[in-house]
Order: sequence, then structure tokens, then C-alpha cells
Amino acid sequence: MKRKLIAAIGVAGMVFGMAACGSDDDSGDGKKAGAEGYAGETLTVWTMSGSNPPGWTKTVTDEFEKKTKAKLKIEVQEWNGIQQKVTTALSESNPPDVLEIGNTQTPAYAKTGGLAELGDVKKEIGGDWADAVNAPSVFDGKQYALPWYFGNRVVMYNKKVFKDAGITETPKTRADLFKAFDAIKKKGDAEPIYLPGQNWYFFDGLLVGQGVEPVKKEGDKYVSNLSDPKVAAAMDVYKQYQSYSKAPKDKDEATPQQAEVFAKGKTGAIIAMGYEAGTAIKANPKLEKDIGFFTIPGETAEKPEGVFLGGSNFAVAAGSKKQDLAKEFLRIALSEKNDGALVKEAGWTPKSEAGQKYAVGQPAAEAAGPAAKAGGTTPLIPEWAPVENPPNPIKSYMTLVLQGKSSADAAKKVEGELNKRLSQQQ
Repeated sequence: MKRKLIAAIGVAGMVFGMAACGSDDDSGDGKKAGAEGYAGETLTVWTMSGSNPPGWTKTVTDEFEKKTKAKLKIEVQEWNGIQQKVTTALSESNPPDVLEIGNTQTPAYAKTGGLAELGDVKKEIGGDWADAVNAPSVFDGKQYALPWYFGNRVVMYNKKVFKDAGITETPKTRADLFKAFDAIKKKGDAEPIYLPGQNWYFFDGLLVGQGVEPVKKEGDKYVSNLSDPKVAAAMDVYKQYQSYSKAPKDKDEATPQQAEVFAKGKTGAIIAMGYEAGTAIKANPKLEKDIGFFTIPGETAEKPEGVFLGGSNFAVAAGSKKQDLAKEFLRIALSEKNDGALVKEAGWTPKSEAGQKYAVGQPAAEAAGPAAKAGGTTPLIPEWAPVENPPNPIKSYMTLVLQGKSSADAAKKVEGELNKRLSQQQ
């Protein structure tokens, strides 16, 4: 399993890379890729709620329709229940042509045979992408998707709360950060950090930092690895963070939305994605001037904390009857220009060194960069897909530890369910 990512990426912003806009060569079905080549056709693209910002969407739509003379129909999907919806769609005779798929979910869909190979398009437009950025798009040595965007978490903090507690310098180590939390706690006017007990992706970053996987391979199957001492060490760090929070131990960061809690102005920090600042500002516009970001600090100043690099890929349904038109969409959507526009508008992480220039001036993006270089993902195996379906057994493990069980006992409590899910691919 490849876990380490981003050997050569910096700053933070959305995703994309070098690209070409396609050519006017004959396509496989005898049509021309240029003017009038696809007149009268409609390409259906599924994206997830919140993924495609309005500026990027308008630009890509206009370019696609001008070049191909076809119509672009973007259908926004909700995250709840999306895995089953995608699985069903890919098995039908008339699936959406292009789909946004979570990067760590791609291997599961690829194994079913539901995705078209895209190696030719990758060679054409993704020559400068860091290898690790592309890793979640590859299964069994073949390219079944193209990386669209990814990002990692940072510390989003309230400058006023930190200043009022006498904190004048940005924490550079984990110990520095905990000292800052102690100062905020002593001041008594705010909660040092809002961290619910089931912020699973933050915990996965701590696992990355410890160099350990939540699963391991035994013979020809994957099983729980939660009993590994390194998993316990990562959970100990999480427990230290959570000790400064009054957040519920059995909820995640979306219940309630942590950015809305932060917006009340009585929270020192949250572990957040950059876009969550927008949520907080929408809830409390007066807070905008007080929001800052810094890299999640590690044990030493030289090495930031490990982070989970989450994001999405674009895939083409194997059952689509518009393969060439779908590839035209990918060439346009993943062009360097549109990639850069998406970085600026959405604040994710560039896929290449060349894309770093688009993230300059994005505070959250700049804070995410140092950690992104050594970040990682969840296990890139088809067996992983069912694990994160609610109720995620690893979240249950986290809650059990925070409620007082030892890491070993908590692992034993959930490993049966985790192993069951690992044996039942979706």
C-alpha cells in the first residue's frame, strides 16, 4: 500500500496540473474533437456538493461548449449515500459519463470494472504531477482516474483569543501548541480547541506521522492493525489534543459543523480544512479579521505533524458511450490554466511544483504546504471502501479510548467489525 504522498508539492490549494486542451485529430468513433465534432451531444458529469466552485465551473463549461459544440450537464450529488449511488450508476446501461470519486475510494470502483482506463490522457496532460499525487488514481498498474483536487488540514485559530492569552508567536512544535492551549485555558475566556472525539481524518494524519497503517495484510487478506503500539501512540497524541476540548467524544467535526462552533468567537482553534474559514465567516462576518492559519506542528520544528491528504479524482464510466467527449472534458477541466484558477478560487493543494504560484497569497494554502510534502492517505486498497461507511469502527475505537478504555481493549472491541468490513468489498 502506498501511503506517503507529495514528495514534490508545496503550499496548499486545489488540484490540477499541466494540461493540453486537446487536438483536432480524429477520435475513436470517427468524430472530430474540434468545432462541430460533437454538436448536439450532452456530456453528463457528476460532482459532489461543494466541489466545483462557480467561477471554475463557468469557465470550464464555456470552454468545453465552445470547443466541442456539445452541452455540459453538471449534476451535483450529496455525499450521504454516494458510494452506493455510484456503485449502482456504474452497473447501469446509461451511467453518467464522468464522475467525481473520492481518491481513496477509486481502487474499489476500479476493481469492479466500472471505470475506463485513462492512461493515454494521463500521459498527455499529467506529465509533471508528483507520482504520489497520482497514486490513488492507479489500480493494478493501470490508470483508472485522474486526480482532480486534494487538500490537508491546518490549525485555524482565532488571533484575538491567542493574543488575549499572551501568545505572541505561532507555535512551531506540538509542545508549543499545548503551552498555548494551557495559556488560553488559564485565561478562562475561551475553549482552547474544539476537537470532537471522532475527527477521524485528523487521527489518520497522526497515524501517518507515526508511520503506521490502520490495517495490515495477513496472508492474502487485510485485517485490523489497531493493536499496533504505533496506533496507540497516535491515539495518545489525539487524546492530549482532545483533553483541551469540551466537544463530545462520540461525535465528529460535522455534528455540529465545527466551523460554526468556531464562529461564535469563544474557541481558540480547530483542526480544519482551509475552506472552513468561509463557513465561519458566513456565520459571523465580524470574525474574518481574526482568523489565521498555521501548519499543524509536530514533535520538532523541522518536521510538521502528519496529515491526511484527502480529495477527489475524475473518472470516466466504462459504460459511457461518449468516451472521447469525456476525455475532451478532462483535457479542459485539468488544464494548467483552469487548474490554477481552481487553486485560487477554492484553496486546495497544487499537484505539481509549477502549480505553487497559484497558491501564493492564500493563507490556508501556505500553511498546508509544509505538511503536505510528507502527508498520506488511508490505505489504497479496494477493501478499504466499506470501512468508512457509518458507523466507522475506527471512530468507535477513538471514542472508546477517550472514554477511558485502553488502546488495546478498544482495539479488541472493534476489530471484529473492522475485519468484517475488510472482507466485504462494495
